[in-house]
Amino acid sequence: MKVVSVVGFAAMGLAAAGLFIAHSLFGRSPWAIAIQAGAVALMIRARVTLGLRSFHAAANPTAGGLVTSGPYRFLRHPIYASIIFFVWTGALDHFSAVSIVFALIGTAGGIIRMSCEERLLLDNYPEYRAYMGRTKRLLPGLW
Repeated sequence: MKVVSVVGFAAMGLAAAGLFIAHSLFGRSPWAIAIQAGAVALMIRARVTLGLRSFHAAANPTAGGLVTSGPYRFLRHPIYASIIFFVWTGALDHFSAVSIVFALIGTAGGIIRMSCEERLLLDNYPEYRAYMGRTKRLLPGLW
């Protein structure tokens, strides 16, 4: 499971790097800049909510209990959501086949990471199943 999670992490990094090299990562229109600024704010808020928990490329759960406050009240994976929103906004604002492929790669990597983390969270936090039932992965009320 950890190897699969690292592959997902690498796919997300590849997508961001590919979009950057293709000059398609950062939005240029006002709507794209606003969405990407919101994605950055969401990521920062989620990281602050997690506190001093460390980052793990293998998506290992950290000590301290299940976090369901802050942006985690509305989304199970606000950090991955912010990355996916950021990548897709840049890709769509610089619409091309290359940018869409990189956005798809990044999304696939994020989905892999979320799936790996959820398996680990279910194993470590019995209350995670109920949390899954009431909180969407990426879009409140949708998915």
